[in-house]
Amino acid sequence: MTWDRPVADCPVEVALAAISGRWATLVLRDLMHGPRSFSALRAGLPSLSAKVLTERLDSLVAQGLVVCSRSAGFPVRTSYALTDKGVLLRPLLEQLFRTGEALLDAPHNGTASNAL
Repeated sequence: MTWDRPVADCPVEVALAAISGRWATLVLRDLMHGPRSFSALRAGLPSLSAKVLTERLDSLVAQGLVVCSRSAGFPVRTSYALTDKGVLLRPLLEQLFRTGEALLDAPHNGTASNAL
């Protein structure tokens, strides 16, 4: 069976959608090390604006990959952590990293491969 466009319930499309968006993979990477405050995430990604970080976190929360916790008291402290669903992305991100390394190391010789 073939399709002429992505299918919403295709597992590959679901996985790719979860990590899509500029900076999403780096935010997820930082959260793989445990809960982080907004300011800690900003410090770890200094080129990322607060506006874009907020957008990425909101998107990841909406997807159920990240949970946002706010502590009572003053000042209010906000912490972000991966949900169980978000933790499922670890092997995918690790494999993408290894694949990226291999692609960077591979010579560009323009020859075809029969790998698949």
